[in-house]
Amino acid sequence: MFTIPLRALQIIWVCLKFRLDQLLPGRVPWFARGLFYVGRLIPAQGANRGERLRLACEALGPVFIKFGQLLSTRPDLVPTDIVTELNQLQDNVPPFDSDEFKALVTQALGSPIEAHFSHFEHEALASASIAQVHAATLNNGDSVVVKVVRPSIATVITKDMALMGWIARWLERWLSDGKRMRPVEVVEDYRHTIFDELDLQREAANASQLRRQFLGSPLLYIPDIYWDYTTRNMLVMERIYGIPITDIEALHAQNTDMERLSERAVEIFFTQVFEHNFFHADMHPGNIFVSKENPQFPQFIAVDLAIVGSLSKEDQYYLARNMIAMFRRDYRQVAELHLHSGWVPKETRINEFEAAIRSVCEPIFEKPLIEISFGTVLIKLFQTAQRFNMEVQPQLVLLQKTLLNIEGLGRQLYPQLDLWKTAHPFLERWLKQRFHPKTLMKELGRYGPEWMEKFPELPMAIFNSLEGVQRLNDMAPQLQQAAEQLANQQRRDKRRRKIAGLCIVIAAAATTIALPALAPALAQSLAAIPPLSWVLGAGALGIWLLR
Repeated sequence: MFTIPLRALQIIWVCLKFRLDQLLPGRVPWFARGLFYVGRLIPAQGANRGERLRLACEALGPVFIKFGQLLSTRPDLVPTDIVTELNQLQDNVPPFDSDEFKALVTQALGSPIEAHFSHFEHEALASASIAQVHAATLNNGDSVVVKVVRPSIATVITKDMALMGWIARWLERWLSDGKRMRPVEVVEDYRHTIFDELDLQREAANASQLRRQFLGSPLLYIPDIYWDYTTRNMLVMERIYGIPITDIEALHAQNTDMERLSERAVEIFFTQVFEHNFFHADMHPGNIFVSKENPQFPQFIAVDLAIVGSLSKEDQYYLARNMIAMFRRDYRQVAELHLHSGWVPKETRINEFEAAIRSVCEPIFEKPLIEISFGTVLIKLFQTAQRFNMEVQPQLVLLQKTLLNIEGLGRQLYPQLDLWKTAHPFLERWLKQRFHPKTLMKELGRYGPEWMEKFPELPMAIFNSLEGVQRLNDMAPQLQQAAEQLANQQRRDKRRRKIAGLCIVIAAAATTIALPALAPALAQSLAAIPPLSWVLGAGALGIWLLR
């Protein structure tokens, strides 16, 4: 009963401690200003607003750490300096007791650990906000990692999500810029994301599909899943031995071709997005390793596939053409593509939209291509489109965050990376292949049986459609007559209102002129009328006027 109020007080204290009120745009309501005024007496922790928000998330625990990570994926809503700081949030959460971990494994397997594992490491290999990982060896000798959801984390998440939902609704209602910030939408997005991460079987399925798509590829390796030992709360997968992508010294020590490694990171991204239409959407440095084999032709290794993304075929096509048009500085085509894709309303004035895109992109493209951030251009483009009532596209937001991660990763490995040099040929080739006869035949083979099944119904569907059109044509005179009658009625009503208004003005003027002469006699007559009659008369007059 008292956990939620105590948790709420803890959240308020942390917000005051790190002066998070300074992050709120616009005016805050009067009852919050007093609380924030008290907060000014507390020395602010952190040098800037982004660092203060990051420290507050870390102080509030796992659920808020994950929320901070989600906010870092929303550069369309969150300022760049805050996004940069939130990107540093890592899941370095203290591990829970290893004996409890083993008890959870035993419960998931339905039998003792010794029946399946010949060795089980006591110390945790990794500890995150949602789950914990231990290394182990199966009885057949395979080295694996065992991932288990933290005990009671679902209860903690449920309570914290209830509080976060209340805070979001409060912000949206009381802040002057609350609706523009869309806090309720952000929290709801987070609710789906974090509860999906609790399902390790879902993560295993994502890993299995991505492994199948890159099986035998020199670009990316995904560890194998042991399905016989995987449940909703436990995942067992192949253990990998790679170099963390952040360990630049180790990569140089084995003479890794850094330029090729960075270019392969870009190629992996575009292959996932456009060829496979299934991309790893959480490619932060903690999830990426480099194989120790063949450093001159380095291969990436990816883990933790709880968050993945995909696009519709239409979004794929328009996104590819948008990217090419942007770097050709064909702003008219960029504007037209946004309109045709439905990303902005059809009534958008194309000339104004084109001018807005040009004013944002032209200063960026005055730089050499090697200095241009591809992901930043995409964010600027979407932010410009939102000024023209573009609705938030969740799949595109996830994509642009992944692109920012990949681009940052590539330039960390090789600062001279020219992303456009790698991306442009890929996009050109993909657009050509999209309309290649082989691709069309493949689509025909995929959807042909369904089309053939519905083909016998086609004549009847055409006949019914033509019959419906004919009925509409037959009804056209009646509809036109009804529309004319409605218009005539509206004109008559408008004329009556004008006449009534004119009569009221004339009556008021006549009363004003005649009242001084009639005042003595009128006063005597009014005094003789009972008060109840005044009330009834006033009510009747009000009803008549309202009618």
